[in-house]
Amino acid sequence: MENMNAVQKAKYHAWFQHGDADGWITIAKKTKQGGFRQYHYQPSELAEHLSNWLGEDVYFSQNTFYKPTRSIENIRQLRSLYVDLDFYLFNYDPSWVMAKLEHEFFKQSIPEPNVIIFSGQGIVLIWMLDPVPYKALPLWQAVQNYLLQELAELGGDSKATDAARVFRVAGSVNSKNGSEVRAEFRHDYRYELRQIQYDYLPELNDEINPPKKKKRGRKKKVAQLFNIYRLHHARMLDLVKLVELRGYEVKGHRETICFLYRYWLCCYTNDPTEALNQTIMFNLQFTHPLSNKEVEKATRSAEKAWQARSDEEANRVAKAKGYPGAGYNISNRKLIDWLDISTDEQIHLITIIGPSEKRRRNTIYQREKRRESGVQKREEYIKEQNNKTDDKLFKLQQLLDENPNATRPVLAEALGVSKARITQLKKLLQ
Repeated sequence: MENMNAVQKAKYHAWFQHGDADGWITIAKKTKQGGFRQYHYQPSELAEHLSNWLGEDVYFSQNTFYKPTRSIENIRQLRSLYVDLDFYLFNYDPSWVMAKLEHEFFKQSIPEPNVIIFSGQGIVLIWMLDPVPYKALPLWQAVQNYLLQELAELGGDSKATDAARVFRVAGSVNSKNGSEVRAEFRHDYRYELRQIQYDYLPELNDEINPPKKKKRGRKKKVAQLFNIYRLHHARMLDLVKLVELRGYEVKGHRETICFLYRYWLCCYTNDPTEALNQTIMFNLQFTHPLSNKEVEKATRSAEKAWQARSDEEANRVAKAKGYPGAGYNISNRKLIDWLDISTDEQIHLITIIGPSEKRRRNTIYQREKRRESGVQKREEYIKEQNNKTDDKLFKLQQLLDENPNATRPVLAEALGVSKARITQLKKLLQ
């Protein structure tokens, strides 16, 4: 890497992490106003265009998206785990931090990272994964937060843990101090997300593969958090799906949709700034979007509610009133009422559903369960019974042809049925 120029370093870095990727990769560059100018490329296009972006404050996404929009609900492949260490906030020396990581963390409480990005102030640890789809996001987030908690003492940034995160590219420049960003490539082994969870978070095993018999007792905090991630993720996907089902024509519900989206995103990413930015982008997809100021004003209380979730006193008061905790704990009934979600729309949603849709899904589930256990479909059962009846009728007719005066007890014994059944069969023969 030392003999490479900046463009070569950037291209190698991008290839190392995304050489076999599927989906869109985001390239972003900070603007003078503090925002991001960003564009999206397919993996085959990335190297060709990367040199046009190089310079100060250039970033790229660690995961890929199924369409050219950088947002959590558009995740296509989860390809990396990462922790951003802002140790400079504690005035730690970089060499001391690296030595501590080597001797006290790597291959002990955390796996050894594939890539270490020296961003000019802090460092970013990257663990490359065998790609997994967006459905694994709740598990990914649980493992991500475990790594963050383990590295909290070294300045782990809790606002840099969402799946749509971008980090600096090797060969670019950090404008804050003029340092060139460099990357250290330690190994190319791709970890399996499930194996990391199994090795470091075994308490989640029962949540991922529930035992046939439920275990008693209160679930551990990490399991509770995993289920919360799963619920918030499912509800965000439902919200996006609802907007799609309505052809992005959501006038009359725009403020509510943006409010819910921002709140659930705050809970999921732990980054209110990113949550607001993504909410603004989400709003722009509407046929008649709100202005940016209207979005911020209509959803301001969402951030306040999210902040209350981390407030001990607010949680104490909420629980004393009978709520699970501070923040918004909105029932499906209220969500359906607020958004006027029809029964037809509920069929396409994951979790925002009413009692009738729950019953419909349970009926389907029980039916499939019976089939798996060998129970026949109703149509097959009826057909089989009809075949049995036809067989009995044929045999009864033969007996009657041979002995027209045969009594019911004699016929019943010969066919192996009851006398009442002989009467029924005789009627069918008439």
